[in-house]
Amino acid sequence: MTTKMNGAKILVESLKKEGVGAVFGYPGGQALPLFDALYGSDLKFYLVRHEQAAAHAADGYARATGKPGVCIATSGPGATNLVTGIATAYMDSIPIVAITGQVKTFMIGNDAFQEADIIGITRPITKHNYLVKDVNDLARTVKEAFHIASTGRPGPVLIDLPSDVQLAETEFHYPHEIQIRGYKPTYCGHPGQIRRAAKMIAESKRPVIYAGGGVILSGAAKELREFAEKINSPLTMTLLGLGAFPADHELSLGMLGMHGTGYANHAVQNCDMLIAIGARFDDRVTGKIDEFAPHAKIIHIDIDPSAISKSVAVDLPIVGDVKCVLSELLKIVHRPHDKEWTDKIVEWKEKHPLNYKRDDKLRPQYVIEQICEATKGDAIIATDVGQHQMWTAQWYKFMRPRELLSSGGLGTMGYGFPAGMGAKVGRPDSQVFVISGDGSFQMNIQELSTAVVNNIQVKIAILNNSYLGMVRQWQEFFYGKRYSHTKLENPDFVKIAEAYGAAGIRIEKKEEVRPAIEKAMHTKNVVVMDFKVEGEENVYPMVPAGKRLDDMIGSMA
Repeated sequence: MTTKMNGAKILVESLKKEGVGAVFGYPGGQALPLFDALYGSDLKFYLVRHEQAAAHAADGYARATGKPGVCIATSGPGATNLVTGIATAYMDSIPIVAITGQVKTFMIGNDAFQEADIIGITRPITKHNYLVKDVNDLARTVKEAFHIASTGRPGPVLIDLPSDVQLAETEFHYPHEIQIRGYKPTYCGHPGQIRRAAKMIAESKRPVIYAGGGVILSGAAKELREFAEKINSPLTMTLLGLGAFPADHELSLGMLGMHGTGYANHAVQNCDMLIAIGARFDDRVTGKIDEFAPHAKIIHIDIDPSAISKSVAVDLPIVGDVKCVLSELLKIVHRPHDKEWTDKIVEWKEKHPLNYKRDDKLRPQYVIEQICEATKGDAIIATDVGQHQMWTAQWYKFMRPRELLSSGGLGTMGYGFPAGMGAKVGRPDSQVFVISGDGSFQMNIQELSTAVVNNIQVKIAILNNSYLGMVRQWQEFFYGKRYSHTKLENPDFVKIAEAYGAAGIRIEKKEEVRPAIEKAMHTKNVVVMDFKVEGEENVYPMVPAGKRLDDMIGSMA
């Protein structure tokens, strides 16, 4: 039996066929038929207060659940307001499907009211995008969009849907399977390359595993741990790799790079074998590229062949899904345990520990430590971008994958709060904390309304230092403390929270921190905690741009 329906209803039914659990968005003129189809449907729709938040919420939902997130906006400014969120997802390989209304097909190109070439605009920041001009193509397009977004190296896909196509009718047939010519991601690594990797690893004396977000996207945390333990190799993670390996494991080096641990950076610079797994050698990781891991042979495992040797030349590439490749490698790899290398790692950990000044002042690192202790490390943490993001990476102990949501590649301020909302929608039984800065939080502060109205009980910790902190830190180090437009005059965040119907708590003393966090955790509402932290606290260690990884500045280097 087939049913004739219009394009808008076909889209809604197609989303249901894909098992979509939540949609985030904002209506508008060229999306009216679609929103009419949503009316009364059993799709759960969350009305945000700005389209950018819809894209970030879909992103947070995807990172927390592993399923593609979905957002919807109208044409023109609605669509362009999604762009930052789409770019954020693209840089971090996050599967989202963005759906935009568009002017009628015969008006495209005529500068119609609220027309924007969103296909052209998003081409560089989507894995693929579609302009649907025939309603008969719509169901197949949705199937393809979800397939492309979630397979291979994941990423955002956009569907642009003119309003006349939304109203056109046809028989609804949803394909069970899809075959896309030219799109065949490689999942199984080449057996010969895997054997060569095992041989190189067996011969190494000072290996280091460098794990990125691809491990989490692949669902390979179990295999990664078995691999590290089998070859007895210390392991360091990128920002987006945190949680792929338990922070309290004796082999864990924490994060590497610009604000990574001193011992991780020293280990990478002195290793003779670097095994990169699901990572892309970002410039914040490598520092000065021609002096990155100068003594090491490099093995690179990644599902995206274009990532191989893109930034750093590698000695042995293995193209394939991380989980599949590690599973095969585990069958044959063996390496004698080397006490000398293990002892050297312990020495670096003792010599270069993470630290901060522990006094009576309210310092941001202490707040994050207390959040970690109060939650027992069992929470989803969404961050914005800046100093608080790096302190979170350093001081919160991530034990499991999909519990850190953060904009790594694009570095998007305003990401954390809506991403945290998306995570809470996707995993309602999880405790969700948003750790933000006073600058970042104000970029999507209006989403307090979305959270309160929909009872999305996230707990927000604002590390309020009255500065755009990371920019101020760079101005202090490299611009003679000329704080050009980085000092903030902030509103009363507690009053703002209360005005939206959320709970607000102001914390000004160190002894108030833990009680406030515990109160927030037990409050059945959205909670905004305004922590008045030290204004000129810096993130240490720090590798200046263009310097070697072991050329660190700061008290912890």
